[in-house]
Amino acid sequence: MNQFNEDNLVEQTVIKLIKKVWADDGCHVNAYTDLEDAKLGRENQGEVVLKKYLLPQLEKLNPNIPQESLHEAIKQFVRDRSHLSLVKANQEIYNLIRDGANVNVSQPDGSSKVERIRYIDFDTPSNNNFLCVSQFWVVGDMYTRRPDVVLFVNGIPLILLELKASHKSLVDAYKDNIRDYKDTIPKLLWYNLGIVISNGIENKFGSITAPFEYFNEWKKIESEKNTPKTDLATLIGGICNKSRLLDIFENFVLFDESKSDIRKIVPRYFQYYGVNLAFERVINRRRIEGKLGVFWHTQGSGKSYSMVWLSQKVLRKLKGNYTFVVVTDRSDLDRQAYKNFATVSAVYEKEIHAVSIIHLHELLSEDHRQIFTTIQKFQDIDGPISSRDDIIVMTDEAHRTQYDRMAQNMRKALPNASFIGFTGTPLMTAGEEKTRDTFGDYVSVYNFGQSVNDGATVPLYYENRVPKLENVNENLEADLGKVMDFYDLNSEEEEKVEQEFSTFYNLITREDRLNAIARDIVEHFVGRGYDGKAMVVSIDKKTAVRMYDKVKKEWGRYISKLRLELSRTIDERKQEEILAKLEQHENVDMAVVVSQSQNEIADLEPFEIDMKPLRDRIQKEDLEEEFKKADSHLRIVFVCAMWITGFDVPNLSTLYLDKPLKNHTLMQTIARANRVAEGKTNGLIVDYIGVFKNVQKALAIYAATNTDDNEIIRSKDELLDDLKTLVSKTNDFLKKEKLDLSVLLQAPGDQKLLLLEKYANTLVPVVEKKKLFLNLASDLYNSYRAVLPDPSAEDYYDQVIAIRVIASRIHDVGSLSVDVSAVKKDLEDLLDKSIQTGEYIIPQHKRIKDLSALDANALHEFFAKLENKNMQVESLKAELEQKIADMVKKNKKRLRFMARLDSLLSEYNSGAHDIDQLFEDLVELAKDLSEEEQRAIKENLTEEELAIFDLLLKNDLNPDETEKVRKTARELLSKLKAEKLVLDWREKEQTRSGVKTTIFDLLYDALPEPIYTQKECDYKSAEVYNFVYEHYLDAQNFVYA
Repeated sequence: MNQFNEDNLVEQTVIKLIKKVWADDGCHVNAYTDLEDAKLGRENQGEVVLKKYLLPQLEKLNPNIPQESLHEAIKQFVRDRSHLSLVKANQEIYNLIRDGANVNVSQPDGSSKVERIRYIDFDTPSNNNFLCVSQFWVVGDMYTRRPDVVLFVNGIPLILLELKASHKSLVDAYKDNIRDYKDTIPKLLWYNLGIVISNGIENKFGSITAPFEYFNEWKKIESEKNTPKTDLATLIGGICNKSRLLDIFENFVLFDESKSDIRKIVPRYFQYYGVNLAFERVINRRRIEGKLGVFWHTQGSGKSYSMVWLSQKVLRKLKGNYTFVVVTDRSDLDRQAYKNFATVSAVYEKEIHAVSIIHLHELLSEDHRQIFTTIQKFQDIDGPISSRDDIIVMTDEAHRTQYDRMAQNMRKALPNASFIGFTGTPLMTAGEEKTRDTFGDYVSVYNFGQSVNDGATVPLYYENRVPKLENVNENLEADLGKVMDFYDLNSEEEEKVEQEFSTFYNLITREDRLNAIARDIVEHFVGRGYDGKAMVVSIDKKTAVRMYDKVKKEWGRYISKLRLELSRTIDERKQEEILAKLEQHENVDMAVVVSQSQNEIADLEPFEIDMKPLRDRIQKEDLEEEFKKADSHLRIVFVCAMWITGFDVPNLSTLYLDKPLKNHTLMQTIARANRVAEGKTNGLIVDYIGVFKNVQKALAIYAATNTDDNEIIRSKDELLDDLKTLVSKTNDFLKKEKLDLSVLLQAPGDQKLLLLEKYANTLVPVVEKKKLFLNLASDLYNSYRAVLPDPSAEDYYDQVIAIRVIASRIHDVGSLSVDVSAVKKDLEDLLDKSIQTGEYIIPQHKRIKDLSALDANALHEFFAKLENKNMQVESLKAELEQKIADMVKKNKKRLRFMARLDSLLSEYNSGAHDIDQLFEDLVELAKDLSEEEQRAIKENLTEEELAIFDLLLKNDLNPDETEKVRKTARELLSKLKAEKLVLDWREKEQTRSGVKTTIFDLLYDALPEPIYTQKECDYKSAEVYNFVYEHYLDAQNFVYA
């Protein structure tokens, strides 16, 4: 292995940082070679728990437990869990590590007693063993992998670090490695706390179930007050510090079972430090008079998990009989609050809800860990209902007016309790003083701007579509401000708008106006770049149902129009476009979700809408779960009050707003679109009512927070500005490389193909420039999609597509099979012609499919005539890299060829060699690989025998000694296959021991003396055993993994 290529430089940096954070220069083992791996004490490389370290730690942490019980605890710990899903196995082992294992301990009188065994000392980190292992070989059932760095605590692999060179993408680390490990070596991840992916510049942390979008930076080391940084040292110092690592493991891991697939949740840095600040206030609650503070973490940043983590840590780490009273202000939110706790296994008994203040009094006199109730129970309070000082009241959405009015009542009812308010929006400087009197000031702040910068949420943009309705929006502004104020104070009483603001209401619900909005919603929805879900928010229930009916009818007209166009067009490209739209939109489902009200059937009869089937669907179907499924056909929902708080649909990207809202209620509503999802770059609020004509007024609350959080939502015009900037930036980059995009765009079709190759050839050779261009191309395409369906985007279409095609060509260099289907439409548009299957062939380069047939002279002659030499070298390099990787799978000693390839590339990148010399060197490497492929025949060995022969071989052997080694390799493999490699031999200790003994005995007897000492025989035996364990499922199945 080349220790100095860029991949390994990142690895060496990580190891140095770990040594520094752990203050231990001897904590690292590089297990790349079998000799170094032997230091870990593994019987074989299929073991991922290091018993050499685990057993002594169990003895130390459990001094009164006999050895046989400790061995039983280890056996229970490492038993096979392959019958479980990866996350279920991880959850089972996590609970064992955190809570300990029960074992039967024999007593002197012959009876047995159940004792709890600890695997880790969470209270005193220094009592544990911390080990950093790099190049950790792991043999799975079929495949062998070598993770870069694994961090062990007491021999348990808690942290996996997957590292890439600085020019490589973290997405590749995730897709190519992490996802592969889940399939090939899942047992390593059974014990995993979290995964770090890094290229030395970008550094992220996530769980075993997290998609790439949910891997996050860890920006602070010691506390919330630290200046945020994104460097590798901050992530390592923040997560891998011994105390924090164990604190995260013990108190900040959840398994969320709210969806069909269990998700493992690990904290983001702001959640970790925020919860610990609140935890410290719980410890000091008497000194601060029970005012634990207001926990303001913006919507979409995981506030609900923080509530659970705080309660869990208090109950686990502090002595006492604490009861958490979780307070919301609506019955549906009360049920949701319980669900938030229950779905992460954070409740200790069946659902406990206080239905009245008297009932709450009774429950608080009993032994309950959590009680759920609503703020309305505190309306009429005569005096205290409990004098306990170990009650902690947690309120959700503590900014609301109801809390402000009844906060003092809560304090009166529970005079010795402690209070903490959780909110996704800030407290106003005026008007919410009573809330502050109850909760205190902010304990932790994580505002919208921070969340967007961290990628915890996506940015929000608004598009004012009021001008599109200007002939049906007359006279709205006169009452708009008044109605916004009404909703800010009475968000649950929208039915009063019709009576109190009748003129405004009649304008907003006019038939012609709603028809115009319905047409615009369909036109906008189908023209977007990101195909996310959408929510339509109307002024009241009746209007939400009317909008559902109107949009559904408009949708039917849109589909009918597409079918008609398809039947009339004869242009093949046009037909493909229409068919793609039909496939995307034909099965789109919609639903209206409103609470039940009296006379709803009669109210809708004048509009010829039958409410009965709509209500029937709301009651009988689980629309909430269906809408949350990313791939469900339910794409658009119509609401007025339901689902605009406490409701997360990550791929909801567009919110059509036709309801006058401001401040808290507006922010909560638009935040439905700020969740992170794959491919989603932003959320868009389409404003039909004019809320965002004055952004400062609509969100005035934020201007008063003094948190520099003044860009909660920005105009969509800024997205267009961003697109213009990226187009200009990309063109400037190309011009510096003497490439002119306008020349490519203006060239005839056949010349475009040649220019594409030339442009790609120019950008390929310098890794940093190639990465920069590919990043620009990706950002540009995402920016273009975000602007759609704005007609202004079309001005940049040609340039965006040309850049995308060049990027695609660069990506395809070196691919063994080139698939142009992903960018077929882009190519067609660029070439201004239809492309039939097989018509467009990306210029192919000389392949070396069969090394034995390599004609070096012909290859040299071909290369000398080439115009785009960089592309040929890139292709040859990729092919040789794949060839070496395939050869190494059969024989690990061939890794020297990969080191040689790395060295050649390093010399070229440093400027020591030009492109012609690099090609010469690569051809020489190919010739040597060809000889290596034929070596088994020359040695009169099979490929399998050759691999063992190479492991046994050493330098300075004479011909007779070499022949003895050759004979030994042949004899050993024959004996193992005939006698020892039975079905499932790796699963049983007895058969594994038999294989190991056979190898040692035969090598000790057969290898020539004195050139092979006993120590060398021991080492060679370990190498051969690891090879056999890795590659042989049984005598007939030799696995190339």
